[in-house]
Amino acid sequence: MKKNKIMQQLVTFASLIIMIIFFSITSSQFFSITNFMTIALQTAIIGIIAIGMTFVIITGGIDLSVGSIVAFSGVIMGMAMKAGIPTILAIILGLVSGIACGIINGLLVSKANLPPFITTLGLMMITRGLVLAITNGIPVSGLNDGFDKLSGGTVLGIPNPVIYLIIITAVFSFVLKKTVIGKYTYAVGSNEAASKLSGVNVDKIKLFVYGLSGFLCAISGILLASRLISAQPTEGTGYEMDAVAAVVIGGASLMGGSGSILGTILGAFIMSTLKNGLNMLNVSGFWQQFAIGVVVLVAVYIDSLKNKK
Repeated sequence: MKKNKIMQQLVTFASLIIMIIFFSITSSQFFSITNFMTIALQTAIIGIIAIGMTFVIITGGIDLSVGSIVAFSGVIMGMAMKAGIPTILAIILGLVSGIACGIINGLLVSKANLPPFITTLGLMMITRGLVLAITNGIPVSGLNDGFDKLSGGTVLGIPNPVIYLIIITAVFSFVLKKTVIGKYTYAVGSNEAASKLSGVNVDKIKLFVYGLSGFLCAISGILLASRLISAQPTEGTGYEMDAVAAVVIGGASLMGGSGSILGTILGAFIMSTLKNGLNMLNVSGFWQQFAIGVVVLVAVYIDSLKNKK
C-alpha cells in the first residue's frame, strides 16, 4: 500500500516535470522565476481549498459547495468592514461563516445521513443565492485600509498567498499523517462500518472534515478579497471542480481511504502549469478546459484500474 502511494506521487511529480520541460521548450517566457511565481500564486487559492477537499474525499465524501463558501465568507467579511468593524474582527467573522457552512454540511451528512453529493450541492445553491441576494450581485468595496497587504505583500520575493499555502500544507500534512484524527479519517474512508465497530466516532470525523473544508474555503475567500480589494459575490465559481481535479490528479481515490496533501498540491500545480503554459501558447480557454478534463479522466481511469487490482 505504501509503495502504491509513493509510486502515485512519483508519477504525479514526473508529470509536472514533463509539462514544465515541454512548455519551457515551446515558450521562451515560460522558464523564468517571474512566471513560476505567477504559477505558484495561481496555485495558492485552489491549493488551500483542495487541502480541505482532500480530507473530505479521503472519508469517501465530496464537497461541491466550496466555491460558494469562498464567495460567502468573503462577502460576509467585506460587509462587516463596510459597516465599520475592525479588520481583525471582520476576518474572524468571515472565518466563522465558512466554518458554519462546513459544519452544516457535516451535520447533514453525518446526522441526517444525506448523500454528500446532494447535501453539498444544495448548500452550494443556497449560499450562492444568498450572497447574490444580499449584495444584489454588486461587489462589496470600501474595505479597510491596509487589508490589501494581506495578499499583496511578499516575503523574500515570494507572494504572501504562496507562503500561506506552504504553512497550511505543512500543518495539515502533519495532521493527516501523524495524528489520531488523520488516522481515523483514513479509517472512515477505507471501511466506515468497521471503523464504527472499532470505536471510531464516525460522525465527529465527518463533522471535522467538512468543518475544515469550510474553514479553508473561508481563508481562500479572504485572500481573494484582499487581492481584488473587494468581495465579489460571483467569486469561486467553478472552484469545486478545480479542487476535486487537484485531489484526483494528486492520486486520491474517489472511493475514499487514500490520498495525501503533497499529492494534492502537486495536482494543483499540474493544473496551474497546464493553464499557464497553454495561455502562453495562445490556446483558447475552451481548449484549456478540454485539456484539464482529459487529464482528470485519465487520473480517474488509473485510479479505477488500481482499485480493480
